[in-house]
Amino acid sequence: MFVTIAIFGAGVMGETLLSGLLRAGFTTEELVITERRSERAAELEAKYGVRALSNLEAAGAADVLVLVVKPQDMTALLTEIAEHVVPGNLVVSLAAGVGTEAIATHLAAGTPVVRVMPNTPALVDQGMAALSRGAHVSDEQLEQAMDLLRSCGKAIEVPEAYQDAVTAISGSGPAYVFYVVEAMIEAGVVLGLPRATATELTVQTLFGAATMIRETGTHPTVLREQVTSPGGTTAAALRTLDDHKVRAAFVSAIEAAAQRSRELAGG
Repeated sequence: MFVTIAIFGAGVMGETLLSGLLRAGFTTEELVITERRSERAAELEAKYGVRALSNLEAAGAADVLVLVVKPQDMTALLTEIAEHVVPGNLVVSLAAGVGTEAIATHLAAGTPVVRVMPNTPALVDQGMAALSRGAHVSDEQLEQAMDLLRSCGKAIEVPEAYQDAVTAISGSGPAYVFYVVEAMIEAGVVLGLPRATATELTVQTLFGAATMIRETGTHPTVLREQVTSPGGTTAAALRTLDDHKVRAAFVSAIEAAAQRSRELAGG
């Protein structure tokens, strides 16, 4: 069990991780947060019963430092806390596009750094997090980081070279799903359904389809073919999607997201 986990940055994802850790059985004695806005810090202290410390205090007290700040704020945070980070303590970064080596250069030599790409379904304990270990991370330390992210969903290890693709698939992925759901609901309204009915039909259909993929282990192509009767309604709909090159558009969109992730990392 960790002695102290410090979460640097109490925005949406920072609070999501905090609440997930508490639900997973971590205690308020094991958790501290940092937040530059005093009113926000007070709000989280009152809501969760955790301590809000300064960045320097948290860095000195923590065994595991979880950095949940915006990528553009990472260098300033690391510069501030570097001398207060105990050598050998685990650093876990949730900042998109910031590599483990870029973080490690600001810290003592040999500091273990794990890079994470989470996503927003962590808010409902259905997150998908991909973790990549830096040069000095042991198997035990990686498992510690995994335990943190499993508190609000699923976690897997990937080589760091895959992180741009991960960002494009699961990091940005919820937005693609919401986009499709919006379109389906609007289509239902156009066809005369009340918006609430169209929403319920669409959301449950999405949930059911995703559950079928997960629980049956059947390839999506097979599941799609099972729904598609020759000459039927589904076949007509899928032909129209193919005519509009929707599949190709999705591939191009995800490639664009990965390219943008590489550009942000370079910047």
